[in-house]
Amino acid sequence: MRLRNSPNGYGLITIGMHWIVAVAVFGLFGLGLWMRGLDYYNPWYQTAPDIHKSVGLLLLGLMLLRVLWRLYSPAPHVLPTHGRATRLATRFGHAALYLALFGVMIAGYLISTAEGRPIPVFGWFEVPALITSIPRQEDIAGLLHEYLAWALVILSGLHALAALKHHFIDRDATLVRMLGRERN
Repeated sequence: MRLRNSPNGYGLITIGMHWIVAVAVFGLFGLGLWMRGLDYYNPWYQTAPDIHKSVGLLLLGLMLLRVLWRLYSPAPHVLPTHGRATRLATRFGHAALYLALFGVMIAGYLISTAEGRPIPVFGWFEVPALITSIPRQEDIAGLLHEYLAWALVILSGLHALAALKHHFIDRDATLVRMLGRERN
């Protein structure tokens, strides 16, 4: 399998990034919901948020690489069976996913750095607190993080349903292209 996208299919790098992001988003969402219920005496009280922040920051780095990769290796051509409405829905849906992804990660960063402390990433390195002067930063960013996380999961679910619709109802190559097979 080729690394770069072709006119008819996605390459290994795009496919890998897509599925890593998908797993990370749902994993972080589940971890975020679970850790909200932890009390101070739970052994995971500090560890779960540290993992959540570390994975979130690594995901941010991966998403920045993904945007750059998309510029270097453009997406395959739109399938000829996709009409104007489908093409618009695809563009809008992908834009909404990217905005929600970056929004939830930036809000998470603003929560974690509100008091001016850097964020350690698995003890490998620290991400500095660059923005700390927004009034009520932690509270506002917390609300944004929560709402954007829910929006992201809902949009991701709709994205998956659309892919399944293309596969089982429209019987086109939308889904199989993201699984590494080319079909016109």
